[in-house]
Parts: sequence; structure tokens; C-alpha cells
Amino acid sequence: MDKLRLKFAKTGRAVYISHLDLMRTMQRVFSRAGVPLKYSEGFNPHAKISIILPLTVGTASQCEYMDFALADDRDLGPLPAALNPYMPEGIRALEAYQAPCKGAELRWLRLAGLMKGGRDAAYYTDFFAQSSIMVRHRAKRGVRTDDIAPSIKLARFTDTAGGVEAELILHAQEPTVSPELMMAALGDDAPAWFRFTRLEAYKEDMTPFR
Repeated sequence: MDKLRLKFAKTGRAVYISHLDLMRTMQRVFSRAGVPLKYSEGFNPHAKISIILPLTVGTASQCEYMDFALADDRDLGPLPAALNPYMPEGIRALEAYQAPCKGAELRWLRLAGLMKGGRDAAYYTDFFAQSSIMVRHRAKRGVRTDDIAPSIKLARFTDTAGGVEAELILHAQEPTVSPELMMAALGDDAPAWFRFTRLEAYKEDMTPFR
């Protein structure tokens, strides 16, 4: 079975598992659950799995996606329940299904977060409401400067007793805007501490990604 997709959550201590370790972990989970992954052919075969938009270490998510292929045909409905007993703490399979679209169609992410040790909500609201927000950052082809304002669909901030709560909707691919990039744009006004969680994923037209 090809072109399959697993939706899973990555929270708690699991946020510190790196992308490569997560790939190895998933292969072990499938093996221990008795669910055979399909492997590539050739001299050095590898399991046909890939993570869509791997997380930065330390970031949690309720909407991670892994594309995979199986060596046999089976009902995908019971698959999460079969995998979860073998998952490490903090990783939980939520849903498995035939992938209806390509991973490249994931375009927007909704996130929630908490920021401490910085400015108040009004400052962040005004800053990210600007029509242009230039930020210098390291990319694959070296250091570059980009305007991230067009890629921020929502940036809502609220003062609370525990810090500034944030709700964001950010462009996820081509271009990619992350909470870390937004904090870099703030410069000296960036919070001393922040954590964000991915909540939902969408396609370009803001319909749910699956």
C-alpha cells in the first residue's frame, strides 16, 4: 500500500526527539507492532517514510504528518491503536488514511504559545500588524533578509498572569515563517522565553490539510 499518511501528536518529553531520531523511532514502532513498512530497492534499501515539515527541537504539535508505504494491504482504521502501545512517551498516533493530497499542499499552520520576559501584548500586536517586517536570518543558501509580514495571516496576543499568550497562523512552506523567525524580527524586544504548539494545518485556501 502506497501514498499513506499518519497524523500524530508530539508533546511532553518527546519534543526533544530530533528529526533523525524520530524517523528511527517510527521504524522501530512499526516493526514492533508487526506492521511491515515497504522498503526501497537497490544496494542500500531504506524504509519509505517521510515527515512533512519536521519540527524544531523543543516545539510541540498536535498535527504532525508522516507519509509512508506498507508492504501489505490492510485496513488503516485500526492502525493508530496498533502502533500506540509501542510509541515513546509523548508521541501518539491519531489517524491513518490514504493521503488525499501531496505534502507540499500544506501551506498554513495555526499555533498557540506563551511568551515571557518581554514586552506586553499591545506592543507585539502593533509590531506584527506592520505592513512590512524585515528579518535577517540564515537560510539554506546562506544569510538573507526577507519580509515576513505577508506570511503572517494572524498574530493575536493577550496579556495573562503567566505571560503573553499568542495565537498565530503562519505560512508553512515557500516561504516558511516560524515563531522563531518572528522572535528574531523583534530583536532586543524579543521575549526571554517562549514555547509554541502546532494545533492545526491548512491548505492554501485554508481548508484543513489531511
